[in-house]
Amino acid sequence: MTRRFLFVLGSSRSDGNTELLARRAAEQLPEDVEQQWIDLSEQPLPDFEDLRHDSDHVRPTEGNVGLLFDATVAATDIVIASPLYWYTLSAPAKRYLDYWSGWLRTPGVDFKKTMAGRTLWGVTALSDHEPSVADPLIGALNNSAAYMGMRFGGVLLGNGSKPGDVLNDTGALTRAKTFFQGEAPLARFPFEG
Repeated sequence: MTRRFLFVLGSSRSDGNTELLARRAAEQLPEDVEQQWIDLSEQPLPDFEDLRHDSDHVRPTEGNVGLLFDATVAATDIVIASPLYWYTLSAPAKRYLDYWSGWLRTPGVDFKKTMAGRTLWGVTALSDHEPSVADPLIGALNNSAAYMGMRFGGVLLGNGSKPGDVLNDTGALTRAKTFFQGEAPLARFPFEG
């Protein structure tokens, strides 16, 4: 399968620090790697309604839910680009992952099996200079990947608060140059040590 990256932008600000950092990392991908960018502020998902146990499920085909579903199952690599909001994922990024719960029951897809072996990545900008404050966001992505049997490429962290600040984080820009290189390991839950 040819590599195909889906970048899911979860910021409430266009061209924010997280998106700038994600685009710097994406510039390093080979030209033959397909990229699809979906900005959740422009393609918002409705509130997720958990109908796992009491509804017939159908493959989403219309609107933003259909767009994100199709883009997700077509991707070999999914990049959640979410600023660190209150020490975790933004609400739009978390809502996107909530939809995965419903997609697990989509007939004819076997979403979990389809996603197994693919790679989940994260990109985030935080205003704190202590990277450990992003541990809840990193844990959420790692554990989601582990549950799905996916690989986890880690999270590219950058520092920035005001628009454009991340472009002054030379360490983050250096890490962005090689972030998507190499094969990511299979994700493991922390208790699997």
